[in-house]
Amino acid sequence: MDYLDIIKQSLSKEAARLISVSDKIWDFAEVRYEEKQSSALMAQTLEDSGFEVVRNAGGIETAFVATFGKGQPVVAFLGEYDALPALSQEANTNCYSPVENAGNGHGCGHNLLGTGALAAALATKACIEELGLSGTIKYYGCPAEEGGGGKAFMARAGLFDGVDVAFTWHPWDENLAYNARMLATNQIKYLFKGKSTHAAFSPHMGRSALDGVELMNVGANFLREHIIPEARLHYAITNAGGNAPNVVQSDAHVLYKVRSPKMHQVREITERVKDIARGAALMTGTQVTMEFDAASADLIPNVTLASMMDEELSKFGPVTFTDEEKAFAQSIQATFSDEEKRRVEKSGKILSEDLTAFRKEPDFLNGSTDVGDVSWLVPVGQVYIATCAWGTAPHSWQMVTQGKSSYAHKGMLLAGSVIAASAVRALTNPALITAAKEEHILQLEGETYNSLLPEEAQPRPLNRK
Repeated sequence: MDYLDIIKQSLSKEAARLISVSDKIWDFAEVRYEEKQSSALMAQTLEDSGFEVVRNAGGIETAFVATFGKGQPVVAFLGEYDALPALSQEANTNCYSPVENAGNGHGCGHNLLGTGALAAALATKACIEELGLSGTIKYYGCPAEEGGGGKAFMARAGLFDGVDVAFTWHPWDENLAYNARMLATNQIKYLFKGKSTHAAFSPHMGRSALDGVELMNVGANFLREHIIPEARLHYAITNAGGNAPNVVQSDAHVLYKVRSPKMHQVREITERVKDIARGAALMTGTQVTMEFDAASADLIPNVTLASMMDEELSKFGPVTFTDEEKAFAQSIQATFSDEEKRRVEKSGKILSEDLTAFRKEPDFLNGSTDVGDVSWLVPVGQVYIATCAWGTAPHSWQMVTQGKSSYAHKGMLLAGSVIAASAVRALTNPALITAAKEEHILQLEGETYNSLLPEEAQPRPLNRK
């Protein structure tokens, strides 16, 4: 058998176990740095399969590294398993129905992402054993991709040192070899402190922290006109000072997220946002302190690996779906907004059963990922595989409800197959790795990795206050 046959046979045998792992992680729905059950399940599955596992990797409780093989080259698989807050939703239903009020949900499909990468690791291990290949494979259990910058902290700990190339994937509504840049980002919490008093008897004696937050937001809204168009500035008021309007609010907090194509741009915009916060505090007679939350680097593409992955994706071909699966997907599309429905109608797609043509010129996606931090250190290749109805918005209840669907499972196993095949190509073709590394140097354009994490920054669980 060749490597493709071994991968197909391996994942056919492992399919039921992998689907069970994915569905359990969907059920756990643990948010950033709280993924204790999810990471334990993944680590134990790999250990049971013959991998040597190091838990608490880099001093991060829910990170781990699983290794199999020996020698060079070293090929990495990047897995994720964190959920999102306030996206609780029942599975396999076409109406909004939270399992738990304000509970968590897998709105970005990371239960599938982590398990698809796990599938790749198991299938690649089978190829190493049956074909007698040399080299080392490593599965990285990466927590807190959603706003926590897990891989940035793992990179700072040196966990990716010695890796030659890395592979990962993402659940999507299309099938493609991913070749795009993404935005660098950071998050900082601004804590305003004022003085409470009775809002009617003695308002002049109070200093409203909420006024400080509101004025900061006004200033940030004006700033948006004077930053580059590609940059993004988001905020969430995490503490509005309480529920009593007759009390001047003594404490109020706002969390700001800055995004821009380059890390130095994020730093520059962040300093301007900090000045706005200080100005708001001066205007309101309050004090403001700043707490760093998380950050991730911009994503560096690698056309060499992306084009190779496109070749492997073409060998497997897209998933085909049953009439029942298409009917459920169509019922999900019926819940979309009018604007989303117009896009669906124009595309004519229910579930993607084709491959998106590969583009050698890197595209640009207005999102962020901590895969970016890894991509500054080693060449990274990715595929995006259809696991949801076409047009499904990420971070939506519709995405959550499809996370345990039969077509999501099919896409997950296809992703694992393509990544495993790509890993075998890397293990058996030194020239491919050399070319990827040479391109990596060119893509960096003379820059070196300078993490957005301050030296004192530590992994922080989800900031709920």
